[in-house]
Amino acid sequence: MVGINRAIQLRRRSAAAVAGVFAATALLALAGCGSSTSSASGSYGFPEAKQETSSTITVWVDADRQAAAKAFQKANPDTKIQVVAYDGSANGSNSFRTKMQLFDRAGSGWPDVVFSTQNNDAAWASQKSGGKEAFAGMLDKGLVPGDTLAKFTAGSLNPCTVDGHVYCLRNDLAQAVLWYNKKLLDQFGYAVPTTWEEYQALGEKVAKQHPGYIIGTAGDAWTPEVFFWASKCQANGVTGPKAVTVKTDTNECKRAASMLDTLRGNGTVPVVSVFTPEFVKKYSGKVLMMPGPAWYAGAIFNNPQSLNVPAGQLGIAAPLPWKGEDKPVTGNVGGGTWFISSHSKNLAAAAKFVEFVTTADDYQVNVAPGYPAYAPAAEKWVAKQESSKYFATSLEPVVTAASQIWDGWGYGTFSQEAIWAKTVTTAVTGGKSIVELLPTWQQAIENQAKVNGYTVN
Repeated sequence: MVGINRAIQLRRRSAAAVAGVFAATALLALAGCGSSTSSASGSYGFPEAKQETSSTITVWVDADRQAAAKAFQKANPDTKIQVVAYDGSANGSNSFRTKMQLFDRAGSGWPDVVFSTQNNDAAWASQKSGGKEAFAGMLDKGLVPGDTLAKFTAGSLNPCTVDGHVYCLRNDLAQAVLWYNKKLLDQFGYAVPTTWEEYQALGEKVAKQHPGYIIGTAGDAWTPEVFFWASKCQANGVTGPKAVTVKTDTNECKRAASMLDTLRGNGTVPVVSVFTPEFVKKYSGKVLMMPGPAWYAGAIFNNPQSLNVPAGQLGIAAPLPWKGEDKPVTGNVGGGTWFISSHSKNLAAAAKFVEFVTTADDYQVNVAPGYPAYAPAAEKWVAKQESSKYFATSLEPVVTAASQIWDGWGYGTFSQEAIWAKTVTTAVTGGKSIVELLPTWQQAIENQAKVNGYTVN
């Protein structure tokens, strides 16, 4: 059910959890039959290690994806896997890349499969490092069947695609929609806004008529992905493998910043993280609405450890457009990616694992809390959620929003979340406005991009 506690998701936790990399949980199954072969010719588009098809594969996952590994083990008892818990590169910690660089220098130690909460890892994982082959194995040269790749939701593999080739598979999609409490809106006589301008006007009305109630938050590192991405702010216009366009002085950026400043000022969009005790204590029962990703349903609303909104109250509305625009666009907040190592000595088992956890009903429909990136699973997942009778409205807006993610926000090797948290969130907490911080934000993005070898336009 959607109510699975997504709040434990390590994407939202500190980089301190990286120490968990060395706290392995062994999930060893029965030994399977296999033989040792060599495929140095690179039939999958990259030089392959000598294959040992009966060997155990090592899989790195965050806390939430341990359920995926357990589902795979149950369905495939003859495939041996060892699961290692790590932080999933949470909040832009970059632990995935850092650890792989260490293995590159050592010339050994690479895991066979890695899950990452970030959508920008393909940008570096597809490139050679320190004279070593790229960590990520190319998937669209036969390692994953073409008909499987074709069934992922249109555009969902864009973050995994570099120079026309696919290097990872998306776990789930994190398109942002407008969540709202239908019971409270009806009680107060408010209509669901249909534009961002109406959203702001509602916030100003709520501040006067129902102080203490909120219509969103702006205290998490993914705030720009919810508000600025949906405003077509070109703060992250990755135009090539090493080229990025950064323009935070546009009207698209300023309108989002001005709206947030207004709503922060009147208290209806506080600068508080949704994953803090403060948020739960202060705003339980007082969230009228909240723009946010698909996974907010289970992480925040239908979660006994968070807002715990009762069944029949939570509604979903489509992403909001700005007045005068013909159609809305939305941002993407996470979603997660699965990589197969080019160094794996058991590519067959690694591919079997990654295909299962991204496409199989046993995990994506029956267990996974997020909206699956694999379209056939997504259709069944939606049907299952609606049959639960938890939601007050149809989930159709979530489905539609999956194809409305704006393509002007790219997936570079650097973390926009880390930049925003360090540059903007701390300054806003100190009393500055987001509008006046736009130049500072731009400079911080440019600096980080250049450090990562990007040409900045």
